[in-house]
Amino acid sequence: MQGSSTLIAAQMAAELRASGVDVIDLSVGEPDFDTPQFIKQYAWEGLEKGLTKYTATAGLADFRNAIIEFYASQFGTDLKLNEVAASCGGKQALFNAACTILNPGDDVLIPKPYWVTFPEIVTFCRANSVFIETEDTEFVLNADQVAAAITPKTKLLILNSPSNPSGRVIPPDEMRRIVEACAARGVYVLTDECYLFFAYPPAKPFSLASLPPELRNFVCVAGSFSKTYAMTGWRAGYTIANPEWTAAMIKLQSHSATHPTSFVQYACAKALRNTDATLAAVTAMTAEYKRRRNWLIPALNEIDGFKCAIPEGAFYAFVDVRELLGERFASSADIADLLLKEAHIVVTDGEGFGADGFLRFSYATSMENLERAIDAMSSIFNVPA
Repeated sequence: MQGSSTLIAAQMAAELRASGVDVIDLSVGEPDFDTPQFIKQYAWEGLEKGLTKYTATAGLADFRNAIIEFYASQFGTDLKLNEVAASCGGKQALFNAACTILNPGDDVLIPKPYWVTFPEIVTFCRANSVFIETEDTEFVLNADQVAAAITPKTKLLILNSPSNPSGRVIPPDEMRRIVEACAARGVYVLTDECYLFFAYPPAKPFSLASLPPELRNFVCVAGSFSKTYAMTGWRAGYTIANPEWTAAMIKLQSHSATHPTSFVQYACAKALRNTDATLAAVTAMTAEYKRRRNWLIPALNEIDGFKCAIPEGAFYAFVDVRELLGERFASSADIADLLLKEAHIVVTDGEGFGADGFLRFSYATSMENLERAIDAMSSIFNVPA
């Protein structure tokens, strides 16, 4: 396995900052907002109630029921308790799902560009990553591409919409067709929905948990509180899958992390049930991300050699810098290195996402930082007329 390139970039930024360097960190996929105060208060409430002990491996029944109620209210689902399990963040949810469905030698379909962890999970399971190129469809996967890639060895497809790193959103109808193409061939689908509510209008949040049971039987939803509720350090997530798959994930987790923190589960359950306050906080964050996006993308496209499409979700700009490759730069990693050395701007090279020639810029930071970064990059790359 390779180390996470996004976390390596974030660590680099932290080390520079600790040494006194004024760093502009555009690498980290972490909301710059604080956790809403009412959710913090719920955690204190849980502590005061004495929720400091072990819970069931699957999580508190109240936590799981709150997820069931929330999905019913937002997506019209009819989930059962034995289809929901708690996990320590979305990343463990993904690991639990992959490790319980994959055998050595299985093929796993992963659309490019992909989040850096997807192929490493596959490697961990001794399965094979089979990548689907999506540049011809502007980084939006479709059912025809999936159907064409399936072979008798294919066991799983891993999805992420809104996408990290591209910010592209697969339309709900196409998502359903993708699952139908997989289910018809006995292929399972693991969907990472950690950016679920960061879809900018007219795009709307859509969860594969809302599919009918015959399709949902082939799906595992990996959910997370980290991005949506600005709770990255709380490490709270969950899976939604058929009862057999869920039971296997609970068994696996009983020998690893056991369960997420007890009073964090309590706080998450209370937050989900306080739907008005929770969605108001999410809506406010989404509006601010949209404001930054609307300023940043045109500004990036004004830099010589930079090309960036408008993302429909998440909080990343995925910039095509292939025009700059040649004598001065052999790869996008060289450009990222130059930005670090000359401007103290930390970005993530596209190679870790399966897209050499691209850079990922996170706009989960202040407008001041974004403006400073654009000014610095313009002075480096823009040739005077």
